[in-house]
Amino acid sequence: MKKILIVFGTRPEAIKMAPLIKEFQKDKAKYDVKICVTAQHREMLDQVLEFFEIKPDFDLNLMKIGQNLFTLTADVIVGMKPILEDFKPDFVFVHGDTTTSTATAIASFYAGAKICHVEAGLRTYNKLSPFPEEMNRQITGRLADIHFAPTIQAKQNLIKEGVDSDCISVTGNTVVDALLYARDRVDNVQDFQIDFLKSIVDTTKYLILVTGHRRENFGEGFVNICKALKQIALDKNVQVIYPVHLNPNVQKPVNEILGEVDNVKLIAPLNYPAFVWLMKQSKIIITDSGGVQEEAPSLGKPVLVMRDTTERPEAVEAGTVILVGTNTSDIVKQTSLLMSDNLLYEKMSKAHNPYGDGNASLRILKAIE
Repeated sequence: MKKILIVFGTRPEAIKMAPLIKEFQKDKAKYDVKICVTAQHREMLDQVLEFFEIKPDFDLNLMKIGQNLFTLTADVIVGMKPILEDFKPDFVFVHGDTTTSTATAIASFYAGAKICHVEAGLRTYNKLSPFPEEMNRQITGRLADIHFAPTIQAKQNLIKEGVDSDCISVTGNTVVDALLYARDRVDNVQDFQIDFLKSIVDTTKYLILVTGHRRENFGEGFVNICKALKQIALDKNVQVIYPVHLNPNVQKPVNEILGEVDNVKLIAPLNYPAFVWLMKQSKIIITDSGGVQEEAPSLGKPVLVMRDTTERPEAVEAGTVILVGTNTSDIVKQTSLLMSDNLLYEKMSKAHNPYGDGNASLRILKAIE
């Protein structure tokens, strides 16, 4: 029996690891699976665990007021030590580009466990964009023994960096697995946030969903984004719904610039099922998120990405997303174009999702076997 330790700490990681956990747990004769959460994010993580009915075996509970990258990285490495020494996993699975993933990979390397990197090979090759995620994933990639790349291009990035192609499997992205699971449940699930959304969504208007949280957009970037949204909202046929990240660097400009705009609804961050429900209702999604670039195409939603670079160029090439950066006029122009040009909208809406078909977790399991 192989010992599998799956480690994550943020909401996006939990969403993307959940279907993989479910897949491993189907075969209890082959795999002894343990779940460890660092709780780099606490409340938002717990919401996902509840929705997917996942109970951690280990909880480092690291989130604290005013936490920073220095203390978090150190706390994860130190916190993982006794777990790795006690459980002695054959394989440690980490995901993507978070501080939890990188610090866990370092600790696992010290402990002599094989490191499996899910969503491997994403690159911008600009170490400050996104920060610190770009270097997190590169460091994790250097430490990993087995790489699960979501796309051919991600695999090619790894090969270019000297990774043996026999250690790389192209699987698609597990976020699509999670999304398809959630999509089929959210219309029937009892959720107070979905009930709240139903009370504020104006079905007679053109719904635009906005999310934003990237560090590199703090300051002038978010001011420009908010000015663009204010201009877009001058059209009274539009409704903008913006779940606002709790970081003060986001809250301040958003509330100052958009707080009094009638057809902009600023709401608290949403749990995963409510966010999936809102994505389904929307016409366009404007975001600086990485995961949304992978999720929205499976729902047929065009995405405008408020970043100058993306580690997901496959979406740009497939035509499911457009990079607009944080330039106010570019955001307004591309949004207006999508709203007025039905052919462009249909082309983006129906473009093939390059991130998979919902079977990534099964492919990862087969690769491990």
